[in-house]
Amino acid sequence: MFRRTTFAALTAVAALTLVSCGTDQPAASSPSSSNSSTAAVSGTVTVFAAASLTGTFTQLGKDFEAAHPGVKVVFNFAGSSALAQQINQGAPADVFASAAPKNMDQVTDKGAATTFVTNALEIAVPKGNPGKITGLKDFTDKNKKIALCAAQVPCGAAANKVFKAVGLTPQPDSLEQDVKAALTKVSLGEVDAALVYKTDVLAAKEKVDGIEFPEASKAINEYPIATLSKAPNAVGAKAFVDYVLSDKGKAVLSAAGFGAP
Repeated sequence: MFRRTTFAALTAVAALTLVSCGTDQPAASSPSSSNSSTAAVSGTVTVFAAASLTGTFTQLGKDFEAAHPGVKVVFNFAGSSALAQQINQGAPADVFASAAPKNMDQVTDKGAATTFVTNALEIAVPKGNPGKITGLKDFTDKNKKIALCAAQVPCGAAANKVFKAVGLTPQPDSLEQDVKAALTKVSLGEVDAALVYKTDVLAAKEKVDGIEFPEASKAINEYPIATLSKAPNAVGAKAFVDYVLSDKGKAVLSAAGFGAP
């Protein structure tokens, strides 16, 4: 009798042990928990962006971080041509926002990017316009100190397009590697004028004055943005691009003077 009772008890314990093991095992590899963690935005999002986007993207980065606590957005601002070269040389980046489609095409397949804003050129002069600049013709005057963006930079390519369209040959004293460098020359009073973007003049309105010119319509820059195929943080990259393209992103860009695509 004792042996039968003992055997029955042991059998019951073994059965309970098997049931317990069976219920614990699936919980350790739940597909639903794995999927949710994959979709969540986390870590660092590295964004390479044209220098003319410095102010707006810095703001968008802060807003994006606020919307995704714990996420960090790191920016690399420079001329679009330099950024494209860095990406092609293996620099780790999740998102690329260029000031011209040409530079975007150097790092992504056709159709991979979305045009999100446009920008137009404007003449920037130091406050009070001490050089008495009136228009594009002054850029041909060797007695004026002039700064332009280098030809390989989108703002330089746009300037060359405008000058060619109106039949003028500029006489620049310096060729800058990005639009912010050209604007700095103006704000410091080192040159009488520079051709920069409308958005740059607006951002530096306390230090420079802007002179609009009708020929600017001949060279409107289109800005594309894309997630990169080798993005270390693909989920974060997509989320950031989506945020830039959202109504909140568009509001920030519009307030800075960027035009709709």
